Amino acid sequence: MTLLAIETSCDDTCAAVLGSENQVLSSIVSSQVALHELYGGIVPELASRRHCENIAWVVERALSEAQTSLAEIEAVCVTKGPGLVGSLLVGVAYAKSLAFARKITLLGINHVEGHLLSPLLTNPDLSFPFIGLVVSGGHSSLYLARDWHDYELLGRTIDDAAGEAFDKVARMLDLGFPGGPVIEKRAREGDPAAIKLPRAWLGRDSLDFSFSGLKTAVRTVLAQREQLTALFISDLAASFQEAVTDVLVRKTLIAAERYQIKNVALAGGVSCNAYLRQRLSQAAAEQGVDFFLAPPKFCTDNAAMIGLVGRRRLKAGQFDDLTLNPSSRLPL
Repeated sequence: MTLLAIETSCDDTCAAVLGSENQVLSSIVSSQVALHELYGGIVPELASRRHCENIAWVVERALSEAQTSLAEIEAVCVTKGPGLVGSLLVGVAYAKSLAFARKITLLGINHVEGHLLSPLLTNPDLSFPFIGLVVSGGHSSLYLARDWHDYELLGRTIDDAAGEAFDKVARMLDLGFPGGPVIEKRAREGDPAAIKLPRAWLGRDSLDFSFSGLKTAVRTVLAQREQLTALFISDLAASFQEAVTDVLVRKTLIAAERYQIKNVALAGGVSCNAYLRQRLSQAAAEQGVDFFLAPPKFCTDNAAMIGLVGRRRLKAGQFDDLTLNPSSRLPL
C-alpha cells in the first residue's frame, strides 16, 4: 500500500510518500525559518498563512519524487495535534479534502508519537520496550514505549521545553533564530565549565524537566556583566548547553535503570544537537544500554514519521472519518 503523509504542526510544511514496509519514497520539508527569524520566533498567524501557500506544491513534489500519483495513493495520514491550531487546520483540511475527493482512508496522527517512533525509520534493530526522549521546541518528554501505541509518560517539562529555552537564550545573546544551531555553533568555541549554571533536578524521584530557572540564571549572568566579549558569549553558550544536556542525559538513563530497559532512543528537533547525541551515546554505552537515533532529516518535523505511525494504525484497523478535527494540546 502506498501512503501519503502530511505534517503541518508548526512552521514546516511537510509531505512524504511511503511504500510497503515503511520504505520512504520521498520526504519534502518546506522551512519557514527565513520568515520567522525576522521576529526572533514563530508567529502563528504567519505560519498558518504560509502553510496555505505551500501545502499544494509540497504534496505535488512529494508525489513527483516518489514517482507516483494521487491515483496510486490508498490512504492519507495527517498530524492532528499537538501544535499550533492554525497550522494544524491547514494540514487536516487538505488531508480531509483528498480523502473525500479520492475516497481513500484518512488517519489523524499524534505529532509526538511520530517523533517518539522516528528512530524506527532507520534503525531496524530498535525493539520494544525502549525509553524515548523527545526534545524539541515544543516538547521535552520522557516515555516508556512498551509496544506500538502503548506508551507511558515518565516525565515532561513543567515550563519551557528544551528547544524553547535554546531559542530564548539565543535571543538574549543576540545570536539569531533558531536558537539550537546557533548556540551549538558558538558553544564549540567556549568552555562548558567556564560559568556555573544551575540544574533543576525537581526532587529525588522526579523525571520531569524544568529549564525556566536556567534561562533566568543566564539572564542574571548577563545583567551582571559589563562587557560581553566574544569569548564570554561562547563560554556562556557552552555552559548553557552543558546544563541542558546534563539534565536530559542523566534523567534518561535514570529512567532506563529504574525500569530495567536496555534500549534508549533520542528524537525531536533538539536531537540534531551533536553534543547531546555524543553525550547520550557515551553515557548509554557506559551503562550498558543500546542507543538509537534518527538522522537529522527525520529528527526535525517531517511527514515520514507521521506516515510510519499511520501505517501501523492502519494495520491495527484504526482510522478516522471526515469529522476529524485538530487539537493543539492533544495528549499521547
